[in-house]
Amino acid sequence: MLKYIFLGIVQGVTEFLPVSSSGHLVILQKALGVAGQELAVSVVLHIGTLCALILFFFKDILDLLRNVKWLILIAVVTVVTGIIGILGRDFFEGLFSSPKAVAVALMVTGVILIRARLFINSRRNILDIVDALVLGLVQGAAIIPGLSRSGITISSLLFRKIDKELAFRFSFLAAIPAILGALVLEAKKVGFALTGNSAGLLAGFIASFIAGIISLWLLRLVLRKAKLHYFGIYCIIAALITLLFIK
Repeated sequence: MLKYIFLGIVQGVTEFLPVSSSGHLVILQKALGVAGQELAVSVVLHIGTLCALILFFFKDILDLLRNVKWLILIAVVTVVTGIIGILGRDFFEGLFSSPKAVAVALMVTGVILIRARLFINSRRNILDIVDALVLGLVQGAAIIPGLSRSGITISSLLFRKIDKELAFRFSFLAAIPAILGALVLEAKKVGFALTGNSAGLLAGFIASFIAGIISLWLLRLVLRKAKLHYFGIYCIIAALITLLFIK
């Protein structure tokens, strides 16, 4: 059970901090010997962080329901992400068992986060359809383990010169339907996981929920202090360690 709690904490921390939850789970599942049901474990832990996300942004979600423009933009993001996810599903799933592929993706995430430092003080506070299309594309690509969804989606909006607070909120609000869609597609794997070690996965779920709430608060603080590039340095170091020590 301790393994699942540890994985839950890692999921909660890495799902929202820009260091790739799926990438870390692939690496740690190999290291801890929880291999063989990687996608199922990942989905259960993602449910915990989804609940954390909904709680953290509950007021924003209520406001969103009254904002027709944002609803349309998030629908565009979701459709683009969904198309990429469905068309590339088999390819993406194959990468979950490849630590080397994860390391390369982590390296890419690191470079993007470091580059985003140049745009961290952007001030544009109005979103448009192009922003939604870009966000949908990069969110779809983030299905690749090692590419941080939060990292590359927030960075893509910063590259578009969107204000960092707005980029933070829109990135995560747009993630909710995408995460829900992914969970629906993987529902059968969730059932398989629960029949295997339900107590361990429940503990992992709770751990990922609590860690997720803390991580969202921390990421907002880091963005306000314009220190996002520190996570980029971490991703590059993690990638190098993976290439050297994880087979």
